[in-house]
Amino acid sequence: MYTATMALPKAAITTKRIQSIDLLRGTIMIIMALDHVRDYFHNSAFVFDPTDLTQTSGILFFTRWITHFCAPLFTFLAGTSAYLVGTRKSKKELSFFLLTRGLWLVFLEYAVITLLWTFNPQYPVFLIQVIWSLGVSMIFLSALIYLPWGAILAIGLILIAGHNLLDTVHVPGQGGPSIFWAFLHEQRFFPLGSRGIFVGYPIIPWIGIMATGYCFGRLYTPSFDAATRKKLLLYLGFGAITLFIVIRAINIYGDPAHWAVQRTSFFTFLSFLNTTKYPPSLLYTLMTLGPACLFLAFTEKPLNGFTEKITIFGRVPMFFYLLHIPLIHLMAFIGAAICGHSWSDMILTNWVSASPALAGYGFNLGIVYLLWVLVILALYPLCKRYDAYKRAHKENQWLSYI
Repeated sequence: MYTATMALPKAAITTKRIQSIDLLRGTIMIIMALDHVRDYFHNSAFVFDPTDLTQTSGILFFTRWITHFCAPLFTFLAGTSAYLVGTRKSKKELSFFLLTRGLWLVFLEYAVITLLWTFNPQYPVFLIQVIWSLGVSMIFLSALIYLPWGAILAIGLILIAGHNLLDTVHVPGQGGPSIFWAFLHEQRFFPLGSRGIFVGYPIIPWIGIMATGYCFGRLYTPSFDAATRKKLLLYLGFGAITLFIVIRAINIYGDPAHWAVQRTSFFTFLSFLNTTKYPPSLLYTLMTLGPACLFLAFTEKPLNGFTEKITIFGRVPMFFYLLHIPLIHLMAFIGAAICGHSWSDMILTNWVSASPALAGYGFNLGIVYLLWVLVILALYPLCKRYDAYKRAHKENQWLSYI
């Protein structure tokens, strides 16, 4: 994430990182890894969803809930980054960059990341998830940037706030129309002969989140007053949280899963927080982007030794993403052997927690947290070296694609 020195001509612009954004992105990358370690190692992952209030515990619920911040913030900040990249590129150059990077991410999801999740070179299932949604959103954004800033913001907010009007629309069957609708707004699995396709991230609201993030980038241009930015971030953060509370309390619109009174007041509170991610509802988006604005408001200050380390992950998020999946998966081979399973049970034909061969596999939550810490510690020196390489080779444009 960059700022540009406005006094210089575009060809001579120098850049520097925005540390608070790198810190936020690094934090969510670390949290994201927790969710994926839980997927591959926790014994309940193969039995029930951690947000199932009839079976979960408080700590398990929040282990999953905290990771809800990752995908929307990653998408939102990608839009912000695009805006700031545009301060040193022409519209045409930015559009081409977004289009080609979006196509690259879609390719990565299908050809590489699916393989990393499954370790199955036969590709029995294609997992259409967050990297795909980022890529498709960038492709749409490559066209949207030609519109006025206000029009882009309006489109983004309409997609975020209005897509829940489509919650009751379903296209039955397994044919082309139902697959197309799943890509737009309904998470589904489709068998395709001997293979399958799992549409995990329906695209409509993600385009809105990235477009809104693009408009948000205006707050981080060099000419924008820092004190005014902090004030606006506080307004946006508290405003989004307040709006979440009010709309959620009314319990009519904003999420297909309404909250309900549970067996205890604590679980009723969990029900209130238990919003829908696939696709991200209006309430889910407010619940995650609101606190993120507050985070940015309070972290725009010099880094200390600890936060400097976290920003390293935020400066190389795609590199981290591409490394953490195979590392966790390789560790899961050892976990399978410890639990009496064959290592080959981790050669998957579907998402790991949907694999019948792994019935009875898994460890307690304490082990999950320990393995998560080990993953972060193992990846830190690699991310640090790659970050140093990127800094030393800024002239290599291809590095911006990884």
